[in-house]
Formats: sequence, C-alpha cells, structure tokens
Amino acid sequence: MTTQFSLPLSVYRKRREAIQSQLKDNEVALLIGAEEQLRNRDVEQAFRQSSDMLYLTGFAEPDAALVLTSEAAILAVRPKDPEMEVWTGFRYGPEGAVDAFGVDRAVLIDDLDELLIELAPKSWRYAYDDPRGHARVGALQAKLVAKTRRSGEPPASTADLNPLIHDARLVKSSAEQDLMRQAGQLSARAHKRAMKMAKPGVMEYQLQAEIEHEHRMAGSKREAYGAIVAGGNNANVLHYISNDQPIADGDLVLIDAGCEYENYAADITRTWPINGRFSEAQATAYNWVLKAQLAAIEAVRPGQPFERYHEVALAVLVEGLIDMGALSGTVEENIESAAYRPYYMHRTGHWLGMDVHDVGTYHEQGASRLLKPGMVVTVEPGLYFDAAGDAPDHLKGIGIRIEDDVLVTEDEPEVLTADVPKQIQDIEAWMAG
Repeated sequence: MTTQFSLPLSVYRKRREAIQSQLKDNEVALLIGAEEQLRNRDVEQAFRQSSDMLYLTGFAEPDAALVLTSEAAILAVRPKDPEMEVWTGFRYGPEGAVDAFGVDRAVLIDDLDELLIELAPKSWRYAYDDPRGHARVGALQAKLVAKTRRSGEPPASTADLNPLIHDARLVKSSAEQDLMRQAGQLSARAHKRAMKMAKPGVMEYQLQAEIEHEHRMAGSKREAYGAIVAGGNNANVLHYISNDQPIADGDLVLIDAGCEYENYAADITRTWPINGRFSEAQATAYNWVLKAQLAAIEAVRPGQPFERYHEVALAVLVEGLIDMGALSGTVEENIESAAYRPYYMHRTGHWLGMDVHDVGTYHEQGASRLLKPGMVVTVEPGLYFDAAGDAPDHLKGIGIRIEDDVLVTEDEPEVLTADVPKQIQDIEAWMAG
C-alpha cells in the first residue's frame, strides 16, 4: 500500500516540521481528519480525507487524527481488523502507519483522549473540517480542563491551528504546481470532449457524463466539485446542478467542471453554442466577458492586491453592459451604485488548490492580500441575463462565464487551463472539426 498521492514522505515531514517550528514549548497541535458520511441506510458516501490531513500526512483513512508537538508527530488511527478488512479493505493500523507515513509514533484513535492527557499541554491548537470535529474538540477540551482542575494547574488555553496550516497551503511548491498543471490539462481535455460530442437536443447530464468519463480514463479518481452543465437560461442560475434538461438548438451551454488529480483541483468554465455557431447577440456578450477575463488575467501579478483583478474585470464588464444597452451612464457611476449587480453578482475568482475554494485569507491587516509567486487563483468573470429579468430583449436568456486557473509567477501569469479554446473562432472551428 502507498500514500494517497505521489509525493515523497520527505515532503510531508517538511510540512509537519514547518508547523511544529511554530509551536511553543508544552503546546500541542491537534488535527482531526474526516469521518465517513452515511448516504442512505447502510450505504456510505465515497470517502475523501480532509485536505489538511492529506497535506500534512498523506493518510487517507477515515477516523484519524494527527497530534503534533515541537518534537514529535503522532498519528491516531483505526486498529488493524482482519475481519473488517474483508468487507471494507486494507487498514494500516498503528504499526503500519508509522512505517508508511514516517511519523514518530501511532496510537489507536480510541486512545486519543488518553494521549492528549499524557502530553498534558499547557496550551493547544486544534483544527477540524466539519461540525463533528468541533464536537470532538469540545469533549477533549472538557477532559483536559477536568484533569488540570484535579491537579491544581490552570486549564490549557486553546488557539486555532487553521491559520498555520492554511497559510502554508496557500503558496504551492513546484511539485504541487506540477500536479495542478496535470489537473488542468486533464480537465481541459474533458471540456474539449464535451464540445465535440455536443448537438442540439442532448441532455445536460449526457455532457456531464462525457466530461466525467474523460476524467476517469485520464487518471482522475474524482471530480473536484459537482459539475454545472447549464443549457440556455439555466446558465443564469450560478450554482445550477440539476443537469437534467435538454439543450435546444440555438442555446448556449455553460459547463463549469474540473477534476481532482492526486488531490489537487482544477476549475474550468466555458460557454459555447450547442449547435456550434454563436448568434450575433451571443457573440457580442461573449466577447465582452472574454475581454474582461483576458484583462483580469494580466492583472494576476506578484505584489498586486488580490482584489485588483476583480476590479479590472468589473470595469470591462460594466463598459460592455453600457455598450449593449443593459445600463446607461458612465462606468464609474454604475460601479459606485452597483447597478451592474443584476447582471454580475459574484466576484471574479478565488484561491485554488487541494480544495476548489481553497484555504487562505483574502485580507491581511485590513487590506487585500498581496499575490505571491506560487499562489493559484481562478479568473472567472461572467454576464447573466435572466429571461425573466429586465435585460434588453435580445440578451434575455443568455448566461456566460469564462473561467481559467492561473498560477502567479515571478513574471507573466501562467494559465494552467489554456488548452480549452475560448476565442469564438477557435470554439467554432473545434466544434466543426
């Protein structure tokens, strides 16, 4: 058996050591991993370990925890259980976990409370990914308080471990960048496959199936998020996931989909005509969104505030809305009054990494965080003209978003998902070929 993704054990050890170096003496850090989730009756959801646990250990089994001190890394895991392994597969157990994952020690997860009491921290930090983790931490804290009360010592203070881990995850190493390039390339192939298979009358879920088939055949084990395949006016529902309608001749289809490759996510959106040819109104709206996206990508530079590329995209989109007759007045007036909000109601991007909406704060000391080489962002402007809204008649029912994954470098931004065509002539040529 191997670790969950293709990085050497030394990478995980260095990541843990970076966290350990920030712990005080007599301070303990506790990270609780993900638990299995019931789908219905006795059927579980497909398990995916928490990203923080994978980042620091590569350990992919459920019901696990990582305990760090300044000197040791200890995994708490399920026991070896040959009878259960017949039903649900291999388990490392404490002995196997030490050898396979390079930690200093491993214990049974049922002994986690006793381990923390044994370590008797004066202060501790904790992290968890779901509400059940919060409940577990609360129970552990109560036990520690009870122990120190009996000994006459003051109770241990607590602090949030997430900032230490999440700041580390925000800047990707060269190895992580390579994995994200591969995720982007696989996802790009899937989008191109969907374009090739498109025809009027196809069901949204059939295009979704084409994308997911390409992902699996290319080596991705899972999607990074639930795909959006939205034909016609459905594209004006930002998180449309029903994917159960036929796509009519003359409609655009918006596909927002990306795979997860070795636990790193891609996130691509393309919008194109199901019959392979943009109408005049569709092409006009599309080119304004594309112009906004290209301008925003150019603003993804080291030293620039994270907010900057959104501001660049917004100015272009508002200019387009005025040009197409959806707004009147100046660009500045419409931005100040937020008159554009019915047509552009989201931000232009987010962090990307092991999670599709990746960890890391967007502000530091009250100001927009500055971009650094190794950060990865999405750039995804859009325009949405709901059929029931107040847009000019020729625009009603059109919804467009164009999204790429962009790596901040020392110089030019690197588009990790550039393999999917997005110029109108390139889309039409690819679909016709």
